[in-house]
Amino acid sequence: MNNQKKNSCLMLGNEAIARGAYEGGVQVGAGYPGTPSSEILEYLSQYRDVHSRWCPNEKVALEVAAGVAIAGGRALATMKHVGLNVAADPLMTLSYTGVRGGLVIVVADDPGMHSSQNEQDSRNYARFAKIPFLEPADGEEARIFTKEAFLISEKFDTPIMVRSTTRVSHSRSVVYPQGRVPFTAFPYQKDAEKYVMIPGFARKRRIALEKRLQKIKVWVEESELNRIEMRDTHLGIITGGVLYNHVREVLPQASVLKLGIGYPLPLQMISDFVRKVKNVGVVEELDPFWENEMKAAGFSVEGRNRIPGIGEITPDILRVSLLGIPLPPPPINDLSQYLFPRPPIMCAGCPHRGVFQVLSDLKITVTGDIGCYTLGVMPPTSSIDSCICMGASISNAEGFKLAHPELTVGAVIGDSTFIHSGIDPLLDAVYNQTNILVFILDNSITAMTGGQNHPGTGVTLMGEKTSTLDLERLVKALGVKEVHHLSSFDILHFRSLLKEAIRKNSGPTVFILTEPCQLIRKQEKKNFYQVDPDLCRLCKKCLQLGCPAIQLDGDRVEIIEEYCRACGVCSQICQFNAIKEEN
Repeated sequence: MNNQKKNSCLMLGNEAIARGAYEGGVQVGAGYPGTPSSEILEYLSQYRDVHSRWCPNEKVALEVAAGVAIAGGRALATMKHVGLNVAADPLMTLSYTGVRGGLVIVVADDPGMHSSQNEQDSRNYARFAKIPFLEPADGEEARIFTKEAFLISEKFDTPIMVRSTTRVSHSRSVVYPQGRVPFTAFPYQKDAEKYVMIPGFARKRRIALEKRLQKIKVWVEESELNRIEMRDTHLGIITGGVLYNHVREVLPQASVLKLGIGYPLPLQMISDFVRKVKNVGVVEELDPFWENEMKAAGFSVEGRNRIPGIGEITPDILRVSLLGIPLPPPPINDLSQYLFPRPPIMCAGCPHRGVFQVLSDLKITVTGDIGCYTLGVMPPTSSIDSCICMGASISNAEGFKLAHPELTVGAVIGDSTFIHSGIDPLLDAVYNQTNILVFILDNSITAMTGGQNHPGTGVTLMGEKTSTLDLERLVKALGVKEVHHLSSFDILHFRSLLKEAIRKNSGPTVFILTEPCQLIRKQEKKNFYQVDPDLCRLCKKCLQLGCPAIQLDGDRVEIIEEYCRACGVCSQICQFNAIKEEN
C-alpha cells in the first residue's frame, strides 16, 4: 500500500476544501458564515500557521483576501451563494486588476434551498466577471481543486472561483491528505496602473482581461481537470460536480465528459466528445448554464427539456428524467409518512420568543431579516411580514412606513446581521427621520449558522480575545436619539417601553434586546418553572408562545422540566400567576 492510501481518511467536503487550501500554501482565509459554506473557515482555523478570520460581511472578506493577493500572498475567501451578491462589487473589478498571489473564492450554492432564501447559480458570476471556476464532485476533488486553484490563479493573474454545492460541502468521502506546499509571499511591487482602477487605467486592464481569457480558453483544452470517459457510444452525458456521481449511479454504461473546469468551457474537447457519441445530454442543476454555452457554440445537445431547473437533482429525479422510471413507492419499513409533522420552531428558552409575542399582541407590522428569528413568521406568533436579505429589515420598514404612514412598523434584526449590513439602513432612517421601530435581537453570536463569533462577541475565529463592539454606543453614534437596552426576557418592561415609543410616534427608536443564545449560554443552577393546576384557568396564553417546553396534556398545561431553560417568559405572561419557579 502506497503512502497516499495509508493517509486516507473520511472528510466533510468543507473540511476537504480547507485541507486543500492549507496544502496549497494559503496564508489568509476570510469569510462570513453562511450555510452550506460555514465549516470551511472553522476547519481552516485549526491550522495555526494560517491566519483565519470572520469578517463583518462577505464584501469585507473578499477585499481583505484581495489585499493579501495583490500584495503577493495567497488568500482564500469563503461564502454562500447569496454572500457572493454582497461581494460582487469588488469581484467585478478584481477581474480587471488581477492578482500577484493566488486568490481563491469558494462559493457554496444551495440547490433545493435547504437553508437559503433563494436558489442561485453562482456559475453565472464567473462568466459575468470573466474568471474561471472549478467544480469538484466529492471531497477528494474538493481538496485537489482548491489546492490547484492557487496555482491557476497565479498562472493567469486572475481571481478564481471554486463552486461547491450543499451535497459536496456536507457529504463525507474518502480524502488523501498531503503535506503543505512551502510558500513565501512574492515581494511587493507597486504597480498603480494595474491596481488603481481609475478610468484611464481600467480601459487598459479591460483589454488585458480579454487577452487573459483567451489564454485560459486554450489552457482548459489541455487541463486534466476535465476528462472524457468513453463507454457506450449510444449516449453521452456532459456534467460536473456532484451530479457526476449521480450520473455514474443511474447511467453506469453512458459515456461521460466530466467538467472540472466549468468556465470557460473546453469547446474542442466537447466537439470531440459529441462526434463520438450518438445522443448528448447535459446534466446540471439550476440554470442551463453549460447547455446554453454549448448551443451558442453550435452543438446539438439536450438538457433543460429533460432535467428540471428548479430544486436539487437527485438520482431518483435523474431516473425519472432520463429513463422514464417513476419514483419508487416508499419501502414497507419506511415510517416517515406516518410521523407527526415537526415544523421549525425556536428553541426552548430562545430569547427571541417573548419579543415576538409582544410584537404580535401589539399588532405591529414587522419586517424581518436573515437569522433564527425569521421563525417568528411561524405560528403561533406569526409576527413577520417580510424577509428579503441580510439587512433588508430596516430598509423595508422605511418603505412600509413611506407607503402607509398610519402603520406602526418595526424592523427585527439580529446582532450579527446588524453588523453585517444593518448599520447603513439605520443611518438612512436617522438621516431621513423615518418614524420606525428597530429591534436588535442581540443573542451574542451568529446563531443560525452554528454559533460563530463576530465583532460583537469579543472573540476572533482564532480564539483570541479582542475588542467588543458596543451596540448601544454605535447606535447612538449613528444619531438615534431614543435607545432602550434591556433583557429580552424582561418582556413586561419591554412592553411598557414599546407602548410609550408608539405613543410618542417620533423618529427612529431602537430597542437592543440582549440575552445569549440558549445553545451557547452557560448553564447556571436555576429553578425551573411549573404550572400550579389550582391557579391555571386554561386560558392557553402560555401556549401561544410556541415554547416546546410547554404542552397541553388533556385538560391541563404542563412544563417539561427537561426542556425548560428557566427564561421566565411564560410566568410573565400568565394572567393568573399560575406559572412559578420551583422551590
